[in-house]
Amino acid sequence: MRVWQGIFCGVLLVPLTLWSALPAQAVSVSGRASTVMEWYDSAREDTAVPVYQYLQLSLRDLGGEGYNFRGYGRIADDLNSEADIDSRLYFAYLEKKDLFDGLDFRLGRQFISTTAGASLMDGLALDYRLSDTYAVKLFGGGDVSYYEGYNVKDVLTGVELTAHYLDSIDLGLSYLQKWEGGLIAQELAGFDASVDIRGKLWLYNELQWDILSERLSYANLGGKYRFDAPFTLRLEYLYSLPVFSSTSIYSVFAVEEYEEVLAEATWHIRRGLQAYARYVRELYDEFSDADVFEIGLEKLRTGTFSGYVSGICRIDDDGQDLKGFKIRGAYRLTEWIEAGLGANIDVLEREIDFFETDGSSDETTSQRYWADVTWHINKKTNLQAKFERIESDLWDYYNRGTVRFNIQF
Repeated sequence: MRVWQGIFCGVLLVPLTLWSALPAQAVSVSGRASTVMEWYDSAREDTAVPVYQYLQLSLRDLGGEGYNFRGYGRIADDLNSEADIDSRLYFAYLEKKDLFDGLDFRLGRQFISTTAGASLMDGLALDYRLSDTYAVKLFGGGDVSYYEGYNVKDVLTGVELTAHYLDSIDLGLSYLQKWEGGLIAQELAGFDASVDIRGKLWLYNELQWDILSERLSYANLGGKYRFDAPFTLRLEYLYSLPVFSSTSIYSVFAVEEYEEVLAEATWHIRRGLQAYARYVRELYDEFSDADVFEIGLEKLRTGTFSGYVSGICRIDDDGQDLKGFKIRGAYRLTEWIEAGLGANIDVLEREIDFFETDGSSDETTSQRYWADVTWHINKKTNLQAKFERIESDLWDYYNRGTVRFNIQF
């Protein structure tokens, strides 16, 4: 953990050092700092007390030249040494728009996301606008893995081409390649498209092709229609097939595909209040398909009250049924204090000996109750506290508390 603390502090001190050497009026500094303390019982019934210090930092227009730095990370430790809590550097990069005509660059730790794949990368990304219609993005660097350490031979490279037509059509073609220990691990290609027809109908798709395995690995096709009345309807199809690294032992095993069909209707009752109904058909190869129904009501904050309530029911022929609901309400007691209550209750009917014809069935109820309060000390500082009680018919219960102090600057 001390190594990560050094890296985290070092990365954030570099831009601060540069800032101190530049004219003060040339730099805009903003960010957010959060100090978080939790406590809960571990699986061994020991009390863990993890403490986190988060920092999100943004330095704009360094030296008056249009260079920006953005960083976000945390330093963490468990005061009781019960939980394995790690420090993290989520991103830390230097960027500039229009380094040359139409060319933007970003250097450092950053999140790369394309239809071909996504990853956290230590490297360089270049965005070049070929014209008002076409653009290309090139990226490459070290592939970051939090849980397996860092290897200089873990490399990530890729390219993405995008096109924008008639202010309503967007197309993208991407390619991504990952190397692990100097060996090619994944090679993926992606295609995405979206069309907005007169602000009423939105059609979209994402496709991913596994080049090494020569098969489709992901597909997401859908459409959303906005009626003249305050209704919207969404239909979507999802296909997913796991992609393992070619260097992993799991790559030699057969994997099963998963498919899903979704239909969702949303009714905007009034400003800040909406109701929805959702149906999902889960499709499996080896197990029974399942039907999932969900209805809910959501109140966004437009005054003093916000909250939601929803119920869900999952039915299949294998006995893996689920019935439950979620509810939460929050009320602005004063201009500076907000309090909330919530509960998640799920009832899962399952077969204990799933692969035995004479297996018995069991019903397990899991419950989560919580209360939270936020004190807005001023417009840029607040203190949050949350207490949870988690119960299970199978695993008894435990309590969890969280206190968070946030400062914006």
